[in-house]
Amino acid sequence: MLGFFERQRLVKKGLAPQKTRRRVTESELLDTLEHGIVAKVVLLVVFAIAFCWLLLQHTTDLPSEVLLVGVLIFGTGTAHLCLNRPEVWGRNSRLLLLLLVMAAHLGAVKWCFLSAGDALVVSGDVAKESLGRFIKRDMWQLAVPFSFAPLLISVLLGRAMGVFVTVFCTLLSIPTLASIDADYSMVVSNMTTGLVCGFVSVFLTLEVRKRSDLLRAGLFVGLATWVLGIAFLKITRLHLWVETGSMDWSALWTLTAVAIGSPIVLTLLMSGALPPIEGLFRITTRVRWQEMADLNHPLLKRMTLEAPGTFQHSLAVANLAEAACEAIGANATMARVCSYFHDIGKLVKPEYFTENMRHDRNPHDDLAPTMSTLIIVAHVKEGVSLALEHKLNTEIIDVIQQHHGTSLVFFFYKKALDAQEVARQDKKIASIHDEDLPAVSESSFRYGGPKPQSKETAIISLADSIESASRCLERVTPQKLEQLITDIIRKRIADGQLDDCNLQFNELQEVAESFRHTLSSMMHSRVAYPEDKETKTRRQDRSEHSSIRPRPDASAA
Repeated sequence: MLGFFERQRLVKKGLAPQKTRRRVTESELLDTLEHGIVAKVVLLVVFAIAFCWLLLQHTTDLPSEVLLVGVLIFGTGTAHLCLNRPEVWGRNSRLLLLLLVMAAHLGAVKWCFLSAGDALVVSGDVAKESLGRFIKRDMWQLAVPFSFAPLLISVLLGRAMGVFVTVFCTLLSIPTLASIDADYSMVVSNMTTGLVCGFVSVFLTLEVRKRSDLLRAGLFVGLATWVLGIAFLKITRLHLWVETGSMDWSALWTLTAVAIGSPIVLTLLMSGALPPIEGLFRITTRVRWQEMADLNHPLLKRMTLEAPGTFQHSLAVANLAEAACEAIGANATMARVCSYFHDIGKLVKPEYFTENMRHDRNPHDDLAPTMSTLIIVAHVKEGVSLALEHKLNTEIIDVIQQHHGTSLVFFFYKKALDAQEVARQDKKIASIHDEDLPAVSESSFRYGGPKPQSKETAIISLADSIESASRCLERVTPQKLEQLITDIIRKRIADGQLDDCNLQFNELQEVAESFRHTLSSMMHSRVAYPEDKETKTRRQDRSEHSSIRPRPDASAA
């Protein structure tokens, strides 16, 4: 509160701006909830209690060894997350999502099997009941949503977490089935079905670019369930054959429809639930990235009008970054979308950037190198402000902040050093000591950072520098392009700009090769077509006529 009144006092004196810059800040409480160890322990304890409660439902005598097996499996899964999945373990919101989905998956599995058992519980002798009872039981067993958790987690958190959920949900289903006195054959058949359906779901969601791809995954999971239902006699039991030996086709079609239709219905519900889940847990899936690749965003439309050179540069960077990410298996669609927005801060003062300058005027000629550097560096902060104003997601904001890292604005730094050297050698100020000259600090000519934190951001950073530098080549050849790419990557490594991302040297080689190939395609030469004599004469006459006329700025000169 005191800071607010102090700022208002400075505004009245003209010593502070009236508008405050938008910042990416979160409260200390939210940061503690997201990364604190206490919140993490609370989540794990609550899940363990909920799992034990689930085991105790509809049973009066649960063996202690069943409970012990469940606790050991849960502990093994927690240790695996801690050691091998830091991207989930380090963020409590991701951990909460994972535990909620696993709990819902296990609850749905037990509910389906309890419903299957209730279908046979009638008064009198079960053996005398009609075959419809067996059909209802098998329908419930075929409708078990084994693909729910693997499919949802694979789309939201990636392939590795999809495999994790497949394995540990299948293992946790062992004590879940044991709590309802399931026999050995049922446990084995459902473990196998859970693993197969889970892996099919993960495999088919590696590249989900549109929501209809989820339906394809549901269809193939349904086919796998149907085949396994036949293999484990869930479809070929007594209800398929009547005593006369003829086939009960109505029962066959009913069970087939349940086996194949249940996963399809599940994926339809899941595709509708994805947007609110993404917004609630701040997750951007590949489907969402694909939807955001639309160039009709208001900021991009502004860029085409106010900074067309920057827009074309962003498109070129997007092509370079997308191809490089595909080469190493990174998120190519994310790289393309983030490349579109990485330079939106240049919209504030577009004329101060080379790609938007007019050929007859360079506004930096009238500025000191330090002032030019402040304008150039400020486009990062202005970009973050625009991104927050238009509610772009955090990944795009991170790329805007990090795509220059803490690199040096070398052109103006060298210009400042040259100016200092000229001042030192100028005879008019020869009597002035060196210590009286203004110092040129390298830190004043560096971006604020932070350095790139992910593979995609590092690749966008390299693509940004390489695309800009390639425009300075007078004659483009494969050798010059290869040398340019190699020099820029080596300078970035030597300057420590790639220290915080997890790019490996073999991946950098693949990225460099991808850059070379894409740049060669983008900057290819064209054949010079011969002109006819009449056109050539007309062009020469027009050139001579324009050379006689005075330049528009001749009077100003």
